[in-house]
Amino acid sequence: MAFLTLQGISKRYGDFTAIEQLDLSVERGELLSLLGPSGCGKTTTLQMVAGFVTPTTGRILLDGRDITHERPEKRGIGVVFQSYALFPHMTVAGNVGFGLEMRKVKRKEREARVAEALALVRLNGLGHRYPKELSGGQRQRVAIARAIAMEPELLLLDEPMSNLDAKLREEMHIELRGIQKRLGITTILVTHDQVEAMTMSDRIAVMHRGTIAQLSTPYDAYERPATPFASTFLGRTNAFAGEVLRRNPRCAEVSVAGATLHVPHEGRHVDGAVNVYIRPEKLHLANGDARVRGRIATRVFVGNQWLLEVETHLGKLRVAQPNHGAPPPEEGDEVGLDWTDDDLRVLTQDTAGGAHGHA
Repeated sequence: MAFLTLQGISKRYGDFTAIEQLDLSVERGELLSLLGPSGCGKTTTLQMVAGFVTPTTGRILLDGRDITHERPEKRGIGVVFQSYALFPHMTVAGNVGFGLEMRKVKRKEREARVAEALALVRLNGLGHRYPKELSGGQRQRVAIARAIAMEPELLLLDEPMSNLDAKLREEMHIELRGIQKRLGITTILVTHDQVEAMTMSDRIAVMHRGTIAQLSTPYDAYERPATPFASTFLGRTNAFAGEVLRRNPRCAEVSVAGATLHVPHEGRHVDGAVNVYIRPEKLHLANGDARVRGRIATRVFVGNQWLLEVETHLGKLRVAQPNHGAPPPEEGDEVGLDWTDDDLRVLTQDTAGGAHGHA
């Protein structure tokens, strides 16, 4: 049985539906990310699990216990907010031990648990400092230590790294994932950052308009998107509108701008108007035979790779080329592009929109 279960959860505010009949199971010790753009319902879902928002319909079960209407402090859940929510007038140790003090934990045990939590987030010896004397990354660790010190059954992280700079955020992804694995705490992370979700999660729930568009491992979510929205939101992609000519046992023959592409359908029923997707890193410059020819409109260097936009008769294609030392051709140069059929993906067009965008 799953450790946390959301059954038929909905949340309505008047005529507005924030969450629609959502079912979700989280296994014990798992780190699951709720990933999606602003307004998709991910924070509302987290707040319902925490007890800050009451569901309109449905039940929430934690380790078999119905907590749908339990008060937040009775749920045994730790929450780390985007703002960290530290008390400025308290020391680091005071902040970390505050919840334990409220629970009337004896002083000796409290001090031991505070020291243990600070050591875990590598803040040993900083217990006497105040939040204003710490860097952003250190303040974030204090917030995590405070949640961990309570020994929660479930840890909820609400955009916890959005205030950090890119390099520090990357370091914290690895560090926090290490802590979570070591402690084995079941964790739900809310984020709009695709890299964060991919780096830290066992599974990702890609959310769209109050529902889950896809629930899978990071690898499958990226390589085998289940919906047009999931395909374009998680990572960059190229999308072509096409028409299915015929469906063979393994692939679909799709007409795109006069060319016929052979696209694996992975057992899905695809017919009529479809979108064909290919990731920028799966396209490569071809010296000899090419599937399509075009002209480089934009060329950008980002250190580990070159990002190109190539104007072709299929449309403007984004290409990500690894940096192997020699720069690619210049802007304005004509190039050929090639790919492997197995790297193409096909999905029936999403009439609700969002199929053609680059995310």
